[in-house]
Amino acid sequence: MKKSVVSALTTALVVGATATTFAAANPFSDVPAGHWAYNSVTKLAQEGVIEGYGDGTFLGNRNITRYEMAQMIAKAMAKNPSGASKAELDRLAAEFREELDNLGVRVSELEKHADMVKWTGKIEYTYNHHRYSGAGTGTNRSTGHDGVFRLEPRAEVNEHWTANARLDATYNGKDDVTGNDRTYRTGTTSHDNVKLKRIFAEGDYDKFNVKIGRFGFCPDQEDGLAIDTVVSGIDLNFGSKWKVDLVAGRIGADSDEAHFGGAAGDDTDVVRLGVQYADPGDKGLFGGVAYTWAKDADYAVISKDFTGDKAYVLSGTLGYRFNDMFKLWGGVANNNKAADNKTSWQIEARYGNYGDYANKGDWAVWAGYSKFSASTAVATDQGDDIATGEKGWHIGAAYAPFKNVGILLRYADAKIIDTDIKDRHFWGRVEFFF
Repeated sequence: MKKSVVSALTTALVVGATATTFAAANPFSDVPAGHWAYNSVTKLAQEGVIEGYGDGTFLGNRNITRYEMAQMIAKAMAKNPSGASKAELDRLAAEFREELDNLGVRVSELEKHADMVKWTGKIEYTYNHHRYSGAGTGTNRSTGHDGVFRLEPRAEVNEHWTANARLDATYNGKDDVTGNDRTYRTGTTSHDNVKLKRIFAEGDYDKFNVKIGRFGFCPDQEDGLAIDTVVSGIDLNFGSKWKVDLVAGRIGADSDEAHFGGAAGDDTDVVRLGVQYADPGDKGLFGGVAYTWAKDADYAVISKDFTGDKAYVLSGTLGYRFNDMFKLWGGVANNNKAADNKTSWQIEARYGNYGDYANKGDWAVWAGYSKFSASTAVATDQGDDIATGEKGWHIGAAYAPFKNVGILLRYADAKIIDTDIKDRHFWGRVEFFF
């Protein structure tokens, strides 16, 4: 059995479980303690998802059939997991839909006694410290203590469609106040305690996915190189290993999520078409190209003749996954309408298995170099590491000491492009998922 299958099934069960303990006895003679799959295989055996063979072996090096895989998925689905675990099983169920149909398994039948609305979320606390220095500027420091309480309801509409939302409540630990005072371009000021960040419907079909509404958009492979924001519009995604992605919509000028690094301006109309090879498995090449068109009055200051209001950003990424833990990748973006600072690029090496959620013992370390020119930032704010308008190297680490608890640390040694001003940035976060 491949590592990706074991990991996916285990995540589906472990994340959704309320209380789990591994059996003390080794369930299979050919999976010794210390083997990379020991905990996962033990968990799956304990849950009754896998049984092994009559002689007490697991035979993990033998290729299983799709029918055998479907049987395991069906057993895992019968556990009625929720949250991130449900998403893992949804992806596996879509891949093995035909075999599950032949087994008489229907997702709707397995879920008929489950709640129609799934609630997930997290609490996070973030500390950040900037130290600016340069000739003629002296040394300036800024510190932030920010907390977020997030709820993400997900309602099942039918077999293919869900209704999704995100609600955030913020806390400023430095001033000991909840919410954020924000002054909009209209001159009005609001105090936000709880804010609706996302609201969209999602349709998920075999090799086709669509989002309609207000959703977050940051292509995985680009990591915010050209766009990382919230779009009000539509996102169409076709394919499995090879994917074609079309996004069209608007980025609000009053949005508090990444609009030219937070600068005020007009709403931005955006259309993006991307093609990527996104699934190399445990090993292999991955990458893609994308073309992003955007129109906003703010672009007048970066166009070649200082009168245009459009950006045309061509971006591309290429990487290699050496195994299920280690990958090396890089990307470049160029705005051919920009007068200067028209190219951005980054390269990063990452080792580990810490992802969007924290399973006990997961960890990761990474290091890279980035240059984020403002002229290629259609709508992005990479401020966790190198911010828009800066270049420099950065390092980071993440670790999950307990289930659903993660600790992340980042450090960046950056320089504002075309100046001698340096920005040394330390960032730390603890997050609790539920």
